[in-house]
Amino acid sequence: MQAVKDKLQDMNAMRKAKAEAKAEEKSENDIMQARKDIAREVRLAKEAEAAMDLHVTKAGERAEKEIEKHAPMGPNANSADEVDTMQPPSNNPTYTAM
Repeated sequence: MQAVKDKLQDMNAMRKAKAEAKAEEKSENDIMQARKDIAREVRLAKEAEAAMDLHVTKAGERAEKEIEKHAPMGPNANSADEVDTMQPPSNNPTYTAM
C-alpha cells in the first residue's frame, strides 16, 4: 500500500515538474516572439525613415532645379524683389530704430 502511495506522489511530482518546465518554456517563447516583433517594427521604421529621407532629398533637388530655372541669368542681374538687408530702409515711415 505504501508503495502505491509513493508511486502516486512520484507521479504527481513529475507532473508538477513537467508543467512548470512547460510554463517556463512557453514564457521564454513569448519573450522571444515579442523580441522578434520589436525587431521587425524597428526594421520597418528604419526603412520608412530611409524612404522619407530619399523623398525629401529628391524634393529638395527638384526645388533647386525649379529655382534655377527661374533665377536671373546674368552675374549682375538683380531682381526687383531683392532687398539689401545690410542697409536699413531710409524713407520708410514704419521703420523705428531701437
